[in-house]
Amino acid sequence: MSEKKGFFKRLVEGLTKTRNNIVAGIDAVFGRFSKIDEDFYEEIEEILVMGDLGVKATEAIIENLKEKVKEQHIKDPAACKELLISSIKEQMEVGNTAYRFEQERSVVLMIGVNGVGKTTTVGKMAGKLKDNGKKVVIAAADTFRAAAGDQLREWANRAGVEMIGGQEGADPASVVYDAVTAAKARNADVLLCDTAGRLHNKKNLMEELRKINRILEREFQEAFRETLVVLDATTGQNALNQARQFSEVADITGIVLTKMDGTAKGGIAVAIQSELGIPVKYIGVGETIDDLQKFDSDQFVNALFDVQDTQNSTGGQEDADIG
Repeated sequence: MSEKKGFFKRLVEGLTKTRNNIVAGIDAVFGRFSKIDEDFYEEIEEILVMGDLGVKATEAIIENLKEKVKEQHIKDPAACKELLISSIKEQMEVGNTAYRFEQERSVVLMIGVNGVGKTTTVGKMAGKLKDNGKKVVIAAADTFRAAAGDQLREWANRAGVEMIGGQEGADPASVVYDAVTAAKARNADVLLCDTAGRLHNKKNLMEELRKINRILEREFQEAFRETLVVLDATTGQNALNQARQFSEVADITGIVLTKMDGTAKGGIAVAIQSELGIPVKYIGVGETIDDLQKFDSDQFVNALFDVQDTQNSTGGQEDADIG
């Protein structure tokens, strides 16, 4: 439990800039208005959009809020805060099947542009899965970036898992082929594939992913497939654009948002989920292995508004970390 409590505390700290960006403005609106009218809703809407929650998510949140206010006959703006918080949470529900890959033999493809923390995320996830008793093999199929293989090997050694590949310039699809062979031979539970993500050259990226997918379909049919795109939260709307572009070239099943601790744009987590219908499954708030955790909408929004995370302190968060 202490790890989970610790993560919530780090999340609260990590979201400080985002909180200052969004919550301070919302509190000011609640304090300034004496009645709930269109101007009140418009001001909240503006703060949410400016806080990177995105137009689509914001509209849904405001509609939801209006309905709840009407149903519950609320007249005082200050009484709206709890309703607003629950409306934001509803926008971000991940669902129970989001982590199915942990329960069966699976392949996880990790994609994302350079510099977003993709290789580090693969390493952290390998370590967490291993800690939870899973046998993991890593495929170092990002052969485009010179340091990617070395960096991943360091993580693999730290996590105590096997890594296949890592040679600069090697064919990524052949690395995945070798890794599938190794994963089958070792009877691995999860094959984690680090792949190169070059959005400026979408055609090559599509071709590369297509080749990798063909190999996985042919050689590892029985494995459950998960494709996660890693995004840097500090880039805000740019992260949303990247997610959109990646979803055009791959069947994305989830998002990993890194660097949540250094950004005022944490609201982008809400926007991505709402705009693209792809759930945020993991968030990272720092450098250590415990700073990558499963995304939990209650925990995230509570941390954003600095509301005591009651679930977290009562043990209702048992599955908040990987596994």
